[in-house]
Amino acid sequence: MRQQSRTAEKSRKSKETMVEVKVNVDGKGDYNITTKVPFFTHMLQMLAKHTRIDMDVEATGDLDHHVIEDTAILLGTAIREALGDMKGIYRFGQHYLPMDESLARCALDISGRMYYVGNLNLEGLDIEGMKVEDIDHFLLTFAQNLKANIHLEVLYGDNDHHKVEAALKALALSIRMAKRVDELADDDVPSTKGMLDTK
Repeated sequence: MRQQSRTAEKSRKSKETMVEVKVNVDGKGDYNITTKVPFFTHMLQMLAKHTRIDMDVEATGDLDHHVIEDTAILLGTAIREALGDMKGIYRFGQHYLPMDESLARCALDISGRMYYVGNLNLEGLDIEGMKVEDIDHFLLTFAQNLKANIHLEVLYGDNDHHKVEAALKALALSIRMAKRVDELADDDVPSTKGMLDTK
């Protein structure tokens, strides 16, 4: 199995936001994350920790929605770029995750094709000051830019905070599974087509 550095850096500066993202797919889950939205920062910390992807994220801007959206664009793009040609990876991932009274399920395919199906079953309008619609938009935008099929659902639960934590950790552990290099794959692309859309 060939060895390559699976890292990427992305930045975006507009009249609305300034976002910088750096990832190491083969990291330990270390993170240095600063955003203007505390609960969003917490979400990204969970994603880094449980994917075992080292993440540096600095995101500032005018409106929360803009910061969250642009961070999702760069994070998804950076991880996809860091995976390179995706030869030898597992590609698929799935996980159930309990968080107290809540249970979440995620199944995903880093296939080069984007599709997002999400149902977090959230009941409030915001969590710790972050709008629920921005949580959904982050997940959709992340899937679009990772170019992955992501099916993410909270099966049951009472506390919205717990539901999001369960969902994010289920997503993270599914990514952790999918990004792994299969030592038996011998640099094979995990597709009968012999290729995945990595552009």
